[in-house]
Amino acid sequence: MSQTAPTGKPGRYQRSFGGLVGSMIVLVLVVFGIIVFRGTFRDTPEYEPADIDYVEMVTSIQQLGLEPVYPPALPDGWTVKDASFESGDRPAIDLVFATDDDHTAGIHQADESESTLLGTYVGDGASETGETLTTDLATWTGWDDTDDDHAWTTELGDDTVLVYSSGDPDELTTFVESLTTAPLAP
Repeated sequence: MSQTAPTGKPGRYQRSFGGLVGSMIVLVLVVFGIIVFRGTFRDTPEYEPADIDYVEMVTSIQQLGLEPVYPPALPDGWTVKDASFESGDRPAIDLVFATDDDHTAGIHQADESESTLLGTYVGDGASETGETLTTDLATWTGWDDTDDDHAWTTELGDDTVLVYSSGDPDELTTFVESLTTAPLAP
């Protein structure tokens, strides 16, 4: 029996840069094909956020003896994005809306300083516009910031009420004029 001594030569497969590029192209095409195949047979459900009944929340808060500020009706095209109430020694009410032009508007009512609320919800660059707005509810002070956010603030009892928006300032003014604390039937 004779054994063959290794000759020190590599196998017959010739390695080249062209072969590497060809292999990479084939691999990318296979992965792309799998993605397309999977996507063809997949149903992606559409997301529709749950309706939030802010009027029900306001009614519950009023039954606690508090006077939340709220819009009796939303402007056309506006929807409720979030509504929350923090109870305790210093209750806070938040109502957040999506406007008809996809901006955000909101009402925040809490026993906090005007400057704290402006810094949190409008921005540190908020400055008084010099405008005031007198409604059936209160006299409001106008604010703007460097990012074109707009706000109105007023004091009701121990609470500061901030109404803010990144949208149309005239639409926000009309919204503020509609606000009320009128009791709702349970």
